Amino acid sequence: MIKLDKFLPYLYLLPALVFLLLVYIPIFQNIGDSMYNWSTFSPDKAFVGMDNYFTLFKDPVFYEALKNNILYAVISIIFQVFGGLIVAAALEDKLIRKFSPIFRTVYFLPVVVSMTVIALLFSFFYNPEVGLLNQFLKMIGLNNLALPWLGDSETAIYAVIAVSQWQSIGYIAMLYIVSIQKISPELYEAAEMDGANKIKTFFHITVPATKEMTFVAVILTLTGAFTVFNEPYILTGGGPGTSSEVLSTYLYKTAFSKDMMGYASAIATVILIITLLISLVQMKIFKTGKED
Repeated sequence: MIKLDKFLPYLYLLPALVFLLLVYIPIFQNIGDSMYNWSTFSPDKAFVGMDNYFTLFKDPVFYEALKNNILYAVISIIFQVFGGLIVAAALEDKLIRKFSPIFRTVYFLPVVVSMTVIALLFSFFYNPEVGLLNQFLKMIGLNNLALPWLGDSETAIYAVIAVSQWQSIGYIAMLYIVSIQKISPELYEAAEMDGANKIKTFFHITVPATKEMTFVAVILTLTGAFTVFNEPYILTGGGPGTSSEVLSTYLYKTAFSKDMMGYASAIATVILIITLLISLVQMKIFKTGKED
C-alpha cells in the first residue's frame, strides 16, 4: 500500500512549481522569439540568430532609453529609498509619533491612486500656460523658470521622473516604518544617554538596523525604474523626440507601432538581463539574509 505521507510534501510544493512554470515558460519563449524576425500579422518567422541584439547595440535610441532608465534609477534611489527612510524615521520620532497615523495616511494616499489618473493630473500641473507649477513660479517672481516642462527636451525626463517620486515615496516610507518599529527602544535610549543627537542616532542605529528593508526597497525601486512605462507613455509618449524615451516605451512602440516583434523581444530580454544583474549585485553588496 502506497503511503500518502511520502507524497504529501510534494503536493504542497505543486502550486508553487506550477506558478514557476507559468513564469519561466514565457521568459524562455521570449528569448527564443528574439532570435527571429516576425510580425503579429504573419505566421512566418525568419531565423536571424543574434542579429536583433547586434542591431540593438548599435541603435542610438536604445542607448538614449537606457540612459533615461539609469537616470530614473539614480534619482529614485535618492528620493524614494533614502527620502522614504528619512520620512519613516521622522514619523516614528517620539516627538511627533502621536500624529503619525495622520501623516502616514497623507503620505500613503498617492500610492493607492491610479498612475493613469496621476499622470493626467500632472499633465495639467505642468501645462505651460495654465499649469499650477508655472503659475506659482510667476507668482513668486521666477518667470524665467516657467518652462514648457513636458515640451522641452532638456526638462521632459526630469518632469516625468518627479511624478514617480511623488507617488512612491509614501510606499517606501511605510516599509521602513514597519522595520523601524522592530528596533528595540533600548538602543535609542542608550544612545540618548550617551549624548548622541538625532542625526548620529539615525546613521548609527536606524540605518544599520533597517539594512534588510533597504535591500527590499532598493530592489523594488530599481526594478520599477527599469520597467517604468505609464508615466513617460502618458505624459510625453517618449518625446520630445526621444528625450524621455525609456526601454519599456521603446519596446512598446517597436512591438505595436512598428510590428517588429523579434526586435521587441530582444529589448525585453535585455531589460530582463539588466534587472537580474542589478539584483545579483545588490545581493552581493547587501549580503542580505546573513548575520553580521
